[in-house]
Amino acid sequence: MSYSSIKEEKRQKIINKTNKQILLPDKDLPPSQTKALRQQDHQQQQQEQQQQNHQQQQQDHQQQQQQQDQQQQQQEQDEQQQQQDQQQQQPDHQQQQQQQDQQQQQQAPQQQQQQQQQQQQQHQQQHQQQHQHHPHDRT
Repeated sequence: MSYSSIKEEKRQKIINKTNKQILLPDKDLPPSQTKALRQQDHQQQQQEQQQQNHQQQQQDHQQQQQQQDQQQQQQEQDEQQQQQDQQQQQPDHQQQQQQQDQQQQQQAPQQQQQQQQQQQQQHQQQHQQQHQHHPHDRT
């Protein structure tokens, strides 16, 4: 899932949320006042929306990271792998690193297994090397 579609999805959620708020009238108020309030709400929400969009542009770097953090928690590991692959195409090394760090924490048990296997392999290699050296030592 690309960053732009994540951003768009988030924006859509905000719009849906504001629409729900606008559509809920206050039952205690007369209809005319409710309507006025709704318009006021709508204007306020639009302003907030514009402000938020503006902030999003300014904080692109920061928000992108936050969104990916949230997504990582929701997604399965294989989907995360795809996301990480996509991110590697982007030039930002720092963000890649943060994302990989997170994955390493989540996949820690697997990694420990891999490390143990590597150690065993290294151990075997050392044995093989020792065996190879012995004949030379004897001659």
